[in-house]
Amino acid sequence: MIHEQHSFRLTHGSYAAEILLAGATLSRLTHAGRDLIAPADSPHAPGFAGALLAPWPNRVVDGRYLFAGEVRELPINEQGRHHAIHGLVHNLTFALAEPHTADALKLTATLEPTAGYPWRLQFTAHFALVDTGLGYGLTAENLSPDPAPYGAATHPYLTAGPGPVDTWRLELAVRERLEVVPDRLIPQCLAPCAVFDGPIGEARHDHAFTGIVWEGGDSTDQGSARARVWAPEGTGVEIAWDRGCPWVQVYTCDLGENIPNDRAALAVEPMTCAPDAFNSGVYPFNTGLVTLEPGASHDVGWRISAL
Repeated sequence: MIHEQHSFRLTHGSYAAEILLAGATLSRLTHAGRDLIAPADSPHAPGFAGALLAPWPNRVVDGRYLFAGEVRELPINEQGRHHAIHGLVHNLTFALAEPHTADALKLTATLEPTAGYPWRLQFTAHFALVDTGLGYGLTAENLSPDPAPYGAATHPYLTAGPGPVDTWRLELAVRERLEVVPDRLIPQCLAPCAVFDGPIGEARHDHAFTGIVWEGGDSTDQGSARARVWAPEGTGVEIAWDRGCPWVQVYTCDLGENIPNDRAALAVEPMTCAPDAFNSGVYPFNTGLVTLEPGASHDVGWRISAL
């Protein structure tokens, strides 16, 4: 009997990772047996835990946008707020792009045109465990004859140690927060904010931030950013990214008191663009929307490490 493979396991030193073919989802990442992210058995696990988000991250308000003079409508999959959320890659089944090794994997899938997103994109997701953790990323190539709107993000739910997040400490250097309409999280404007460097406490976050303080300084195209989460026991986890992601979403996993894993992880999501970036023309700030020309490709990557 032939058994279809649904996932791949990678190992390197004290690190181990599991990647699902469904959505090229990062299902699990551990260090010395300790979970660094909340495990997920599907790209549609609660909150899209571990999913790769493309060709847009976050939300397209009401699933409706204008691009190249055409109004498009995407399927609504955030019913309560009536938005199209987290792209289309999570619906794809990936396949091996090349033979994998014990610590590295490359997967590929094609997004076919639909009425809401009428462009054909080829995706390649790559994962590699090294001494410093998991490096992974996503490449998109536009196979269509017309330019395409594009954005991407990762969606790990970081676990610093035993929950809840109320007892953890967050370090994240940002200068601006995206203000939103409270009930539907529709973007409004940017406002100054303080750098995160202290306990999360009872705060409830589901906000996008920009004005990232880059380690290489603002006067160079180099440099990286990082967010760190620490548990009282002294264990922690870090996610790092480069200037390809000038936005980051932070979510305190407020699922509801009676729902498993409520406030048991912290989603930290570096994004190439702002929420609702497909509607960039209506906002008084740079959303970071990418216009992917025919034949062009876009790369983005991240790293998750144990502390």
